Amino acid sequence: MTLKSNMIYPSRRRFLAAGGAISSAGLTSATALRADATPSDGEGGFRYCLNTATLSGFKLSLPDVVEATAKAGYQAIEPWLRLIHEYASGGGSLPDLKKRIADLGLTVESAIAFPQWVVDDPTSRMHGLEETRRDMDVVAQIGGKRIAAPPAGPANGPVIGLQRIAERYRAVLELGDRMGVVPELEFWGSSPHLSRLSQAAFVAIETGHPKACVLPDVFHLYKGGSDFQGLRLLSGQALQVIHMNDYPAQPPRELITAADRVYPGDGVAPIKKILAEFRQVAPGIVLSLELFNAAYWKGDPLDTARAGLARMKAAVREARLG
Repeated sequence: MTLKSNMIYPSRRRFLAAGGAISSAGLTSATALRADATPSDGEGGFRYCLNTATLSGFKLSLPDVVEATAKAGYQAIEPWLRLIHEYASGGGSLPDLKKRIADLGLTVESAIAFPQWVVDDPTSRMHGLEETRRDMDVVAQIGGKRIAAPPAGPANGPVIGLQRIAERYRAVLELGDRMGVVPELEFWGSSPHLSRLSQAAFVAIETGHPKACVLPDVFHLYKGGSDFQGLRLLSGQALQVIHMNDYPAQPPRELITAADRVYPGDGVAPIKKILAEFRQVAPGIVLSLELFNAAYWKGDPLDTARAGLARMKAAVREARLG
């Protein structure tokens, strides 16, 4: 996600252990696509997912992205709501999309949206909650389980206190209870309100809600200055999906942007250590590849999708052996 105007966009469950959170022509039939799919990592238990931003530079339709995801061998997809709304407004059927996703052996583990549920302005927040409701409804219609709840809103103005964010996240969680979709608290490294893992952990705990959870991102952990060791303090209830990516040594933290993200293992992030920790505290976590690197938007989108999956699997193997 990128920084747009004065709005924060990424340069893009209670959750501590309570008992311990291409075009269509280039693709083939659903049967053939499923043949490439692989089960979750046998030892780590991870599920491999593709965030649709990773292929966004190819300007594919949502059905084409779905088919590329399956053909590349992923088990799940994490669509952006923008793509779903474009598909529906163009005459696409959400029930048909749900069936197509299921027929290809995929699940919708999460989805990405940017309603302003966290802001101080009551009118904007009310509109944000209504947008969240509509987005949750759409996600539910295609069989989705979760939706990101990031701190979207103006970058200027007073910093919003964590206790108020917790109260507002609680309202989003209660809305999710009614809609059948779990909102994941996402933090952005550049957000003035919610930029660190520890802040997100505090907010999730303070909601007092049994489904509160945190959506971490390797890039945002680094960008916001969070220590990766903090992930070991969370449980499988708290950690259900992570945005997987890596970052180079340069540019420095204060200048690095989402466009600098690289495939897992191709940068300097402690990917092996992160995955090793997840095998202990959240072995069923979904690894969702989210990249915005224009260098990967050349040639065949299927090659990009396959390369990302191969890098994630290699990192899992190294973490298991290391």
